[in-house]
Amino acid sequence: MGRIRLHVALDCSAYSLETFVLDNIQPGATIATDKWKGYHFIDKEQHQRQVTNQSKSANFESLYGVHLVTTLIKRLIRGTYHGRFEPKYLQNYLDEYVFRFNRRKSKNIGKKFMRIVQQVVRSAKITWPSILWDMDPISEYFMVT
Repeated sequence: MGRIRLHVALDCSAYSLETFVLDNIQPGATIATDKWKGYHFIDKEQHQRQVTNQSKSANFESLYGVHLVTTLIKRLIRGTYHGRFEPKYLQNYLDEYVFRFNRRKSKNIGKKFMRIVQQVVRSAKITWPSILWDMDPISEYFMVT
């Protein structure tokens, strides 16, 4: 398996999937999917599509990577977070998982550290008042002006 990319989708519409595909997959690449109708846009774009009907196929290896990553993320959520986390932080959790997964075979620990530092420097700055505000359990319902 190579590198992965994960993004929280607001819905399962073809538009949401198409946006992710166009932003993350190079034209001409082959995309392995199941037979769900939401992926039909792939046939129209500049991508190849390898379709597997999971319910009728004896080839369980075709989407092995998808099933593996999904299972590992479920284990992360159930094990580390005990199934309880704020949905607004889900993308952050997925980003951390992607970072670890994509560097799982890296031999150079210094390079991993360098990448972490680069991402921290490029990330949005967080101020102390915003952290305090976020720790307030009712902050989502009331706004301070």
